[in-house]
Amino acid sequence: MQGHQLNNHSEEVYLTNVLQSENSIISFQSHLPLSLNKAMKDFIERYPNWDQYRLVQAALAGFLIQNGMESRTLNRLYIGNMFGSSLLIQGD
Repeated sequence: MQGHQLNNHSEEVYLTNVLQSENSIISFQSHLPLSLNKAMKDFIERYPNWDQYRLVQAALAGFLIQNGMESRTLNRLYIGNMFGSSLLIQGD
């Protein structure tokens, strides 16, 4: 992933991410409730080896796996993010 931005607004936070894969770049923007944004910031402050990229990747991959997506790539991404292994995340 490359590029991220958190913009604080009155009741929501806009989370902008640019995901880069082997052949494409996917950019998305999402509205986050302030409570979710605060929880994410608090978590990252508490665990400095995590960042917004890693947290969002682990959360999305974990959600997809728990909801029936079967993919070796997703499994590697989830496990790699959970255990901080760039080898698993990059698929080396």
